[in-house]
Amino acid sequence: MEKFATLINGNKPVLVDFFATWCGPCQLMPPILDQVKAAVGDQAVIIKIDVDRNPAVASKYGIRGVPTLILFKNGEIKWRQSGVVQARELTQVITSNQTT
Repeated sequence: MEKFATLINGNKPVLVDFFATWCGPCQLMPPILDQVKAAVGDQAVIIKIDVDRNPAVASKYGIRGVPTLILFKNGEIKWRQSGVVQARELTQVITSNQTT
């Protein structure tokens, strides 16, 4: 939890994919996230958090459905959406929240 807090408090955008191993739609996200990572490179950090293994983090951010994607920057939630999100939209969200 401390490492997570340190990560999301940086000025680099951090996209967090809250997922569960048993969730069908969650299994669609890895290739999408790979495309996003290829597009944004080191301008953002992308991490996955298993809600079953990290219930405290999931509870803190009110994760009720998976997948839920949240973009953090400087410790603030800049964007949030549940469900499968396409690479183009995720890339656009990250790009619009980058450091200048």
